[in-house]
Amino acid sequence: MLFYFTLFLLFLYFKLARVHKKEERVHQGIVALHGFVALMALLLYGYGFTHFSLWAVLLVSFLFFIVAALMITAVQVGIFVEGKPLFGMGLLFKLMPFLGIFIGVLVGVLYWL
Repeated sequence: MLFYFTLFLLFLYFKLARVHKKEERVHQGIVALHGFVALMALLLYGYGFTHFSLWAVLLVSFLFFIVAALMITAVQVGIFVEGKPLFGMGLLFKLMPFLGIFIGVLVGVLYWL
């Protein structure tokens, strides 16, 4: 179950990174974070392909890709409560480093267990 949760967070991170690249200026720290998360993605898929069937990993990856895209699009359009935005993309951009580190920790836990 931890594998699937981490895989979902990975797709959410990369969709958020794609939007961040289009809307904001990217600096070296963010590029390094993207590289770190890309390495974690390779490790996560290596774990997934050795412990689960190929078709299960590919199907779940496709579903998580769609769900992450819809979630980020919903935030871009806006979630409003009584006319005020609940949260915006700026808050998600600020939380991106924490999400990247959290993904790294979860991949580490997967390999440690």
